[in-house]
Amino acid sequence: MADPFARALNELTAALDSLGIRYAIGGGLASSALGVFRATADGDLIAAIFLANLVPLQNALGPDWYADLPMMESALRAGRSFNVIHKVTAIKFDIYPARTEFHLSQLERARKIRLPLDGAVPCSVTTAEDILLAKLRWYLDGGESSDRQWNDVVGLLTTNDSLDLGYLQNWAARLGVTRLLEKAQADAKAG
Repeated sequence: MADPFARALNELTAALDSLGIRYAIGGGLASSALGVFRATADGDLIAAIFLANLVPLQNALGPDWYADLPMMESALRAGRSFNVIHKVTAIKFDIYPARTEFHLSQLERARKIRLPLDGAVPCSVTTAEDILLAKLRWYLDGGESSDRQWNDVVGLLTTNDSLDLGYLQNWAARLGVTRLLEKAQADAKAG
């Protein structure tokens, strides 16, 4: 039997797939799958989602999901994330609209893999490089104070020996996180 997180994730990704909405799992789920495992209480997804997709998504999710249409519409209009909650398991997923060039790159590079969850079906997950870069940006935006984000970054560097360094350096410069990437690489080597 699938664990509750896998159950909710499978339902959400099946709904997105059925509607042809491109998505990629990011956040703690992606870094756990591609780096060092850690528990996470919610899920993060990037999605090429638009206002016209919201009612069909709400319908595809069905009554087992809390998906507040006015809240989702307001968030999309403002270019912000919104969440949906699987009522049966109380698991929340934050959906980030793919609005930047980096988001679109993440979607293009994402690969179908099976997440380390009992009963999880293969789903689209950001690459190790992309989740590392996203976490560096989140770390910077959060005032460089989140040990959890930093540990995820260093874990991704230490467990992935075939990272595309050119891609990392290019996007790190574009995202303003070159200094943090260099520091993380030094911490990974020292670690």
